[in-house]
Amino acid sequence: MDTMTETLTLGAIETSLGRLLVGATENGVAYLSFKDTPGTRARAVKRAGLPVVDDPDRTAEALAGLADYFAGKSLTFEVPIDWRLTSDVQRKVLTTLYEQVPYGKVVTYGELDRLSGLNVGAQAIGQVMGSNPIPVIVPCHRVVAANGLGGYSGGSGIEVKRWLLTLEGSVPATLDWDPDQGPTAP
Repeated sequence: MDTMTETLTLGAIETSLGRLLVGATENGVAYLSFKDTPGTRARAVKRAGLPVVDDPDRTAEALAGLADYFAGKSLTFEVPIDWRLTSDVQRKVLTTLYEQVPYGKVVTYGELDRLSGLNVGAQAIGQVMGSNPIPVIVPCHRVVAANGLGGYSGGSGIEVKRWLLTLEGSVPATLDWDPDQGPTAP
């Protein structure tokens, strides 16, 4: 497709983690942010480098999938992905993650490196996860350190990763903390 005719459309959905912003081109979902603000929208548009159009049909499948995911009704996302905001290495790693690490499963950074066949090392895989332009749908939260959860740059950080993994049943629910009473069962 001629890039001069390609466009970006934006859509948003309220979730348990706040209002998520989704950007889609004619080729698929290219962007997801844990925030939907005018600044986030402007950054998405600048990053994609495409004119914006109003085309709710283009984001409808991704938004419906996110609604089902957060409601615990869907275990997979089967939306077309537009990898334009990734490098070749990022694309290889993120495609491997998207296609081979299902709901309810986790993989270590090192294991994802081996699965992708790149031999770039766990630290480089962590950098790819931190730059994932389509979190949740391309499930970078499912990539963990060999000795714990590892990091997470989506939303408000590691607690979002823990929440998503708990939703998927990959990690047990932790104790809730009440400042007056201490830990309580969730």
